[in-house]
Amino acid sequence: MAAPANIIEKIEKAGIIGRGGAEYPAHLKWRAVRNASVTPKYVICNVSEREPGVFKDYHILAHNLPTVMTGLTLAMETVGATEGVINLNAIYEKKFKKELDTAIADASKRGFKIRIFEEAPSYIGGEETALLNAMEGKRCEPRLKPPFPTQSGLYGKPTLIHNVETLFDIALVAQGKYEGKRYFSISGAVDSIGVYHLPASLTVQKVLQQTKNEPKEEYFVQVGGGASGTVINQEQASTTMIGGTAALTVHLLAEDPRTLVLDWLKFYRAESCGKCTPCREGTYQLLKMMEESRSIPWKKMESLFDVLEQTSFCALGRSVPVPLKSYAANVLPLRT
Repeated sequence: MAAPANIIEKIEKAGIIGRGGAEYPAHLKWRAVRNASVTPKYVICNVSEREPGVFKDYHILAHNLPTVMTGLTLAMETVGATEGVINLNAIYEKKFKKELDTAIADASKRGFKIRIFEEAPSYIGGEETALLNAMEGKRCEPRLKPPFPTQSGLYGKPTLIHNVETLFDIALVAQGKYEGKRYFSISGAVDSIGVYHLPASLTVQKVLQQTKNEPKEEYFVQVGGGASGTVINQEQASTTMIGGTAALTVHLLAEDPRTLVLDWLKFYRAESCGKCTPCREGTYQLLKMMEESRSIPWKKMESLFDVLEQTSFCALGRSVPVPLKSYAANVLPLRT
């Protein structure tokens, strides 16, 4: 479909925000790239999705690929991009390549130049500037901002980067079908692991209830991803709205704390790109502390939390303390 003349105004009115986690207003990105005088311009559909408990992008591609392609071509037409790129982690690329090749060929007949970039699976690849480096053949590590990708993105040119769900929502807006819903990835100690399309205004508890996934036993939930997400207790779930990435990982209150903390720290240690000392050394030291202790050495670990939060180069390092501190504050007191 041709891009409506007022599509950016429609996006703004609908309140479309980034669904990769940052929640940045989409219309601001579109205006920045459209108004940029530098050419060529690029649009990137980012399907990195390498955090535990997050799999809604896979679901969207499997069930709504044509709608995503509509959103991508609308973006290219509106901002004046000469090329679109679909970034897929290598696991997804194998699954969707055939369907995407067909969709890209169809778009090519309509004048759109689109290609696939196969990303080596990594959590840091979801960070947009690290992705840009990978696409340019450089080390996959974040860049200093500003300049932002809308000013200096792929090959130093204005670049619009959106999560696959954001482009899906934008296509619905253009078609007059957007209903204020979003996709929720639900996993963990639940009856029906899966992806659900529900109103964005629901609380954590309401999402679990409407999907018939609220445990009968006492539970807690990690909201926003199975690594970086904030941990809330059962009472908080009744009032907590869901921002960022809508991923809910449910745990039973009886779950072993040490095992859970070890899982988080092993993930962060494995996924740190090593660019900055606070994250590289901090994740190593935290994991070492845990492995050498039979219990959780909270006081020793807390000495590193502020360092990671205040001095890490990118959001990966700054998010390491998030699950640990929120778990200690919201859940551990209920176990005593």
